[in-house]
Amino acid sequence: QVQLVESGGGLVQPGGSLRLSCTASGSIGRINLMGWYRQTPGKARELVARTSTGVSDSVKGRFTVSRDTAKNTVYLQMNSLKPEDTAVYYCYMQAWDYSEFWGQGTQVTVSS
Repeated sequence: QVQLVESGGGLVQPGGSLRLSCTASGSIGRINLMGWYRQTPGKARELVARTSTGVSDSVKGRFTVSRDTAKNTVYLQMNSLKPEDTAVYYCYMQAWDYSEFWGQGTQVTVSS
């Protein structure tokens, strides 16, 4: 059974930083890609970053995605955080057979 375990969410003031991490474990095989999405109530889930193409335009210049392939881990470094970044952030993995897996989500709240 594949599991994605996330950490790093929390409460931060505008302009602050957080680093999210996500580690995949279980019967994984080859990983095609990993990434991050976010979602706020009433809105569609939004792509934030993927290891293959980097971060989305909405967070470009502030967020950075990286991957430790040996550890099956993906990171999201979030700098210069804004209130509109407040969301539940979800880790995503696409396996070798194109199976998709999601983390449980971690809350990021940016507020003064």
